[in-house]
Amino acid sequence: MSIFSRFTDIINANINSLLEKAEDPEKIIRLMIQEMEDTLVEIRSSAAKCIADRKEQNRYLDFLEREQEGWAKRAELAIRQDREDLARAALAEKQALADEMEQTRHETKMLDEQLEKFNSDITQLQSKLNDAKTRQRSIVIRHKTATSQLAARKHIHDDTIDEMLFRFENAERRIDRVEAQGESMEMGRRKGLAEEIAGLEDNDRVEDELAALKAKVNKTEKAEKANKTNKAEQEK
Repeated sequence: MSIFSRFTDIINANINSLLEKAEDPEKIIRLMIQEMEDTLVEIRSSAAKCIADRKEQNRYLDFLEREQEGWAKRAELAIRQDREDLARAALAEKQALADEMEQTRHETKMLDEQLEKFNSDITQLQSKLNDAKTRQRSIVIRHKTATSQLAARKHIHDDTIDEMLFRFENAERRIDRVEAQGESMEMGRRKGLAEEIAGLEDNDRVEDELAALKAKVNKTEKAEKANKTNKAEQEK
């Protein structure tokens, strides 16, 4: 449901009718203020969901990091047991987790940007709501003191409503832009040739890391053997 859907529906269906019937302008202002308050509730609700999603993403990142460390240890153990096939498979899992972490970080960054937009929109709309409430009090006073001046009062009401509608339309356009950006971020992507080629590059990265791991293990084992030999000679 669009953030301004109820507001737009009421404006289109009721405001013109109220003006044509010369209804109490206080009723119109109350209606507009209520719609602005409802809109603020909706935006805050969307922001709360965005915050919850960001927390979930952070927990998922922690999980991925722990899993990645686990596969690195499994790969090293496999190399120590001369199971190069298992080490290669473990490193492939580790690389897949690294790619997943990169994507998750990107999504978390988008959530942070969306939260910044929500904060800006809430601040602006709250300011406009405060201004509308101030105008509401002013209109009540004018309405009570100008009952004998119908023509002048009608002119004042028209100017007031036009100004209020102009302010609300500006707020609606800003929220529409935020919604459009959010929807564009959720659009799915289809894997293409570039991603398939990237998969081949991932295999090369796994092979390179496997070779580096084997070299590390061999170096460690040589050092351990040398230490044992030195210790044995010292004992003699």
